[in-house]
Amino acid sequence: MSQTKILIKSLKKLLRSRGVTYADIAQQLELSETSIKRMFSHNNFSLNRLSAICGMIEMDFVDLLRVFDDEQEKITHLSSSQEQELVSDLKFLVVALCVQNTWTFKEIVHHYTISETECISYLIRLDRLGIIQLLPNNKIRRMVAQDFQWLPSGPIETFFEQEIQSEFLHSHFIDAGEQRVYLSGSLSNKSIDLLNKKIEMLINEFSDMQNDDAKLPVSSRQGVGLLLAIRPWESTAFQQLKRNQ
Repeated sequence: MSQTKILIKSLKKLLRSRGVTYADIAQQLELSETSIKRMFSHNNFSLNRLSAICGMIEMDFVDLLRVFDDEQEKITHLSSSQEQELVSDLKFLVVALCVQNTWTFKEIVHHYTISETECISYLIRLDRLGIIQLLPNNKIRRMVAQDFQWLPSGPIETFFEQEIQSEFLHSHFIDAGEQRVYLSGSLSNKSIDLLNKKIEMLINEFSDMQNDDAKLPVSSRQGVGLLLAIRPWESTAFQQLKRNQ
């Protein structure tokens, strides 16, 4: 893949994460949506237009280059054996998840019953796995890409399904900060793929897409179930590692 294609791919990820659509870009640049799609398909932009698009997400071209450079070094997934290494040691998994959530070294050892020596050892292992770069003074640079994912049905997902999922769902989701949503409808494959990339926008977009796809014949749609849930929560397994506050 050429450097230009990778740069535009980075831009598209940023635009999707901010909810910016081709239609939004077309309006901003005073062009047709078809022209915008063609520009992205052919990776053909003038510098002025590229800068204008970056401006829509409050970035400039230099910021985009920084993101592009950062993404080149980062990983999108681990191997099955690497994931298995994480789940084989609960403390190691806790440190890895903390790092993924941008915790610092001091925050990890303060919050969990993990000594500084243990934590440094785990961070060195994460460095070897390519998940982080361990910098001087135990500073941590995350090396996972924005679209990093655990392997489908891999060791991490299996662990969460067996050990975490049922405990998390064992709630009425009615307290402050909690929400559980189940939506049902009939969508095209195209819309399903789009929804999978916009999880944070699903609640608002689901009914709109269902209305749009209702114009299609039944043979072009399929039944879809979507479950979203959120609540302030930490698994019992992880709580057992917490220090007494």
